[in-house]
Amino acid sequence: MSDGLITGMAGALDGVKVRRPRVLSPLREHLRDTMWFAPTAGLVGIMILWLLAAQLDTQLVDALRTDEDYDTIKDLIGIADDAKAVISTIGSAMMTFIGVVFSISLVAVQMASGQFSPRVVRLYVRSRITKATLTVFMATFLFSLLTLTSFDSEQDPRLVTTVPLIESVLAMVMVLLSLLLFVAYVNGTVRMMRIGFVIDRIARESFRVAVKQPTDLPVDTEQLGPETARITHHGRAGVLRDVNIARTVRAARRQGVVLRLIPRIGDFVVPGTPVFTVHGGAAPTRRALSYTVSVGVERTFHQDLAFGLRQLSDIALRALSPAVNDPTTAVQALDRIVQFLASIAPYPLGALGHRDRRGEMRLVQSVPDWTALVDLGFAEIRGCAVGNPQVTRRMVAGLDDLLLLAPAERREPLLRHRELLAQAVERSVPEAADRTFALLPDRQGIG
Repeated sequence: MSDGLITGMAGALDGVKVRRPRVLSPLREHLRDTMWFAPTAGLVGIMILWLLAAQLDTQLVDALRTDEDYDTIKDLIGIADDAKAVISTIGSAMMTFIGVVFSISLVAVQMASGQFSPRVVRLYVRSRITKATLTVFMATFLFSLLTLTSFDSEQDPRLVTTVPLIESVLAMVMVLLSLLLFVAYVNGTVRMMRIGFVIDRIARESFRVAVKQPTDLPVDTEQLGPETARITHHGRAGVLRDVNIARTVRAARRQGVVLRLIPRIGDFVVPGTPVFTVHGGAAPTRRALSYTVSVGVERTFHQDLAFGLRQLSDIALRALSPAVNDPTTAVQALDRIVQFLASIAPYPLGALGHRDRRGEMRLVQSVPDWTALVDLGFAEIRGCAVGNPQVTRRMVAGLDDLLLLAPAERREPLLRHRELLAQAVERSVPEAADRTFALLPDRQGIG
């Protein structure tokens, strides 16, 4: 975690007023989870660039013909003919280069997902450098083909209509950009195979979700008034990925009601499942609530406060399995779990509210409470940690740190996990000296 982000979190915890990020539409996050949008936009953009470059080349030839500067036109034809061979080579080699590079990279990512967790593949999909590289590679290929169509077979300076000089220069520039991006892409792909980088990325995404949570006190659902209606899910079955908060708040404001989201982000919903309860009036129309709930095949970070802990726990569990037996990776995951829980400890959790422009409550959204987050971070790892003193020592140190940082009313689940860990070690480790050693707090586990 970068020092700047930690400082920002610390400032929020100390009561300093910080500007909370604006709640963005889920569409932006959904596009980031695709691999088609950036290359498609890049191909459209490169076609527009080619049309502009071709127009400039035509205007250049027309201007020289108007000035009767045929010697310059002849020189440009010679330069363009020399560049044609290079452009042809670029066009024929670029697609082969794209196929080989990305095939090898996908194999590497598959190996990383098998070692860490299948959910780390989304880091590859969301990687900006990956999308930029694929976009520029495909754009270079398309631009080269389009440039080849601009070459005129006519060699007479008085009859030639265009000389693709600017197009050729742009094609060369794009090749150089492709090489630079290729170096950055290889570096980024290698980093995604390193567990430290993967865990750090997950932690960063988790903090971005945390700082977007409303900072008001938890909403008392008993004060919302009687339930007047329920709104059910009519789409496909899947995981509740996120809610378009701005659209939902507008729909509730126009109807003069309060909507409460029943399932939590990350829950699996099926058609007919109630998703909203209505308080204070008639339910908004189905049209008003269209595209407010997004359901997909997997969870995303966008509004899912617990998803980062879920991934860190999965990585630690796989590292502690007998097939992998890598307790150091489990300790690295525990480092980030403790860091995240320490920062979220003073935050309001449970039922959080979203207000309209007038400050009136319009949407109540359930998020995991403190006990649920602590259980998610420690319960499964604790069950597999016994027999690995490096992990048990790190867990004890982490729980002790959280006991110092968490408010008094949130210490119970921490004390419970500490006691359960001690009991598990007591049952499973026969030697008293080994039990004492396994429960000795150590932030590095065993150095």
